[in-house]
Amino acid sequence: MAIDMAQFHQVFFEESFEGLDAMESGLLNMDTGDVDAEEINTIFRAAHSIKGGSGTFGFNAVSDFTHVMETLLDEMRDGRRKVTQPAVDVLLGSVDCLRDMLQSIQIGAEIDQATVSAHKQALDNELRNAGQPAGDPRGVIAQPILQQPAPQQTDTAELSGWSIAFSPHLNLLKTGNEPVRMFRELAALGELTTTVDLQGVPSLYDLDPEECHLSWKLHVAGNIPAGEIDEIFDWVEDHCDLAKQPIHQSGAVHVEQPVDIPAVTASVAAVEARPEAEPGNETGAQAADAKSAKKDEGKVAGKGSSSIRVDTGKIDTLINMVGELVITQSMLSLLGEHFEINKLDQLKNGLSQLERHTRELQESVMNIRMLPISFVFSRFPRLAHDISSKLGKKIELRLVGENTEVDKTVVELLSDPLVHLVRNSLDHGIEMPEVRVAAGKPETGTVTLEAYHRGGNIVIEVSDDGKGLDKEKLRAKAVEKGLIDADAVLSEKQTYELIFMPGFSTAEKLTDISGRGVGMDVVRRNIQALGGDIEILSELGKGSTISIHLPLTLAILDGQSIAVGDETYILPLGSIIESLHVREEFINRVAGKGETFLLRGQYLPVIRIHEIFKVPSAKNTKLTEGLIVVVEGQGARCGLFVDDLLGQQQVVIKSLEANYRRIEGVSGATILGDGSVALILDIPGLVRLSNQ
Repeated sequence: MAIDMAQFHQVFFEESFEGLDAMESGLLNMDTGDVDAEEINTIFRAAHSIKGGSGTFGFNAVSDFTHVMETLLDEMRDGRRKVTQPAVDVLLGSVDCLRDMLQSIQIGAEIDQATVSAHKQALDNELRNAGQPAGDPRGVIAQPILQQPAPQQTDTAELSGWSIAFSPHLNLLKTGNEPVRMFRELAALGELTTTVDLQGVPSLYDLDPEECHLSWKLHVAGNIPAGEIDEIFDWVEDHCDLAKQPIHQSGAVHVEQPVDIPAVTASVAAVEARPEAEPGNETGAQAADAKSAKKDEGKVAGKGSSSIRVDTGKIDTLINMVGELVITQSMLSLLGEHFEINKLDQLKNGLSQLERHTRELQESVMNIRMLPISFVFSRFPRLAHDISSKLGKKIELRLVGENTEVDKTVVELLSDPLVHLVRNSLDHGIEMPEVRVAAGKPETGTVTLEAYHRGGNIVIEVSDDGKGLDKEKLRAKAVEKGLIDADAVLSEKQTYELIFMPGFSTAEKLTDISGRGVGMDVVRRNIQALGGDIEILSELGKGSTISIHLPLTLAILDGQSIAVGDETYILPLGSIIESLHVREEFINRVAGKGETFLLRGQYLPVIRIHEIFKVPSAKNTKLTEGLIVVVEGQGARCGLFVDDLLGQQQVVIKSLEANYRRIEGVSGATILGDGSVALILDIPGLVRLSNQ
C-alpha cells in the first residue's frame, strides 16, 4: 500500500524552520578562529536533518543546496578550515536562502532560482578559497584541474557512469537502513553491476545477524548527476565508508578530490541552471512581482501557526483536572437522583467544588496556549548582527526573560511591532563608536530586550544606552510639520509621544532601515489592538526605554461589572484604581472642556458613560449621586461616572470587530450568565473619546 507522504509535510516544515533557527543562532554565537565542536555539530546536524528530510519528500532543490552548505560545515567540523567572518556571513545568507526556498515550497510558489544560484556560487567560492589569501579568489579552482594528468577527459568527456566503493559500518542494519533497497534505487538510474567482498564475514559461531560485515564495489552506467547518487546514500553517510568516482566515455576514472571537486561540480550545475530560471515571456520585474505577491499571500495565510508544542506536564495537569471534574459531576448526579431538602448543604458544597474545578480546568487549558517569549526574541540577534555590520556600529544585544510565557496569539502579533522598536534603537539610538568614545561611553553600545510579568500583564522593554531623545528637537520637528502649534504646552511625556504621530520622523536622511516617518504610529496602533499600551522614558545622552504592557491572554479577562441604566458593561480589573462618591466642592467644571474632580491634590477628568454610549435609562445624572470609578490607561487617569458596581467575574472575550465592526472605546464583548451581551470597555479609547 502506497503511503501518502504529503501528510508529513507540515511536520517536516515545522522541524526544518526550527532547525534553521538553531543554525542561525549557532552561527551568530560562533567565534572566528578555532571551531567550537559542540556548536558546529549542532549546526551540522540541523543542516543534515533538513537535507535528509527534503530528499525523502522529493524537494531536491533544497537537498542539493543544503549538501553544498554541509560540505563547508563538514570542513569546519573536521578542522580542515578555520571559522572566518566571511564564511559565517556566507552561511547566514545561505540560511536565509534556505528559509525562502522552504517557504516557497510550503505555499506552492516557485523557488527563485537566480537567488539560489547566487548563494550556491558564494558557497562554492568560499569552498575554493580555503587556504587562499583573502584578496585572491582565483587559483584554487584552477590548481586542481592543472594537476590532473588528462584534464580534457575530466572536463570535456561525457560522463558514462560511476564507480562506487560502499563499506557499511557494523551498526548500519540497526539504524533501519537496508543496502539491497539502495541497490534497487541505483539500478533504477542505470545498469548496475555489483561485486561483494566477503573477507570481513566472521565464522558462523561468531556471526551476529544484526551486524553488517559485507562491503561492495558498485558500477552504475549512465550519464547520472552526482546529486542523484548522493541522494541515495544520504541516510547512511554517517554509518558507512563511501567513495565514488565518475567514469567518462574514454574509460578514464577521475579520482574525486574530497574538498575541491564537489564544489566545482556544484558550481557548474549552478551555472547551467541559470538560463532555465529565466521566465518565458515575462520581464524580470514582472516575474519578481508575481513571486513576491504569492509569497506575501502565503505568509499572510500562514501567519497563525496551525500547531503548537505542549509540555507533557501541562497535559498531565489537564487530565487530572478532567478527572476531578468527572468525580464532581458523578457526585452531583447521584445527589440529584435522591435529592431531599436536608441535602441542600451537600448540593452547595458540590456546586462550589464544580466551580473550583471548572476554574482550574480553564486555567490549565489557557496554560497550554502559553508560549515563551523566546519565540519572538530569537530573531533579534540576527537583526542586530546585520544592522550593526551595515551601519559600522559595535552593538551588543542582551536578551532577558526569554522564558517569560504569554498567550500564543500575543506572541504571533507582537513580532512586527518589536522589530520596528529594535531597529529604531539600533539605528537612531546607538551612536557610532567614535561618537560614543568622545562622549566618555564604551565603544560598544548595548540594546536590551527584557520581558517580565507584572500583575496580570506582561511587560516588554526595549532599552538602549544611546543618545536618548532630544525634547527640543522633537518639539521643533513637530511644529515644522504642523503637527502641533508653536505655543502648545506639552509635558515631558506628551513631548516623547510625538514620535507616535503619523508621518513624524527626526531622521536627517532616508535609509533602507528607517527615516521615512512611518512605523511608530502603526506600532502603537498594533499594541492597542492587542489591548495593551506603550510608553517612553528617555534621558538625553544616557539612552531610552520603550515599555510595552500587554495582557497575558486575549481570550479570558478578569473584569468588574458596572451598571449604567439598564445596560451592563465590563471594566478590566487591572485598570481600576479605586471607586468613590464625590462631593460637590471637589467638582470643577471648565466651560467647553468638560468636568474634573479633585482627588488627593490632582484634578482628574470625568467621563460620563451614559453620555458616551447614549444610555437614556441612566439613573443618575448628577456627579454627587452616582459613583466614580478611577481607572488608568496608558499612564493617564480619569474617573468613569456610573450608576453602580455589580461584581467581579472572569469573562470570555469575543471580538466585536470580527462580528460587527470596530467601536471606539470598546475592546470586545462577552456573554453573561443570563445570556445577555455586555460590552468590554477600552480605557485608553474612552480617554481619547472624552478628549474629542
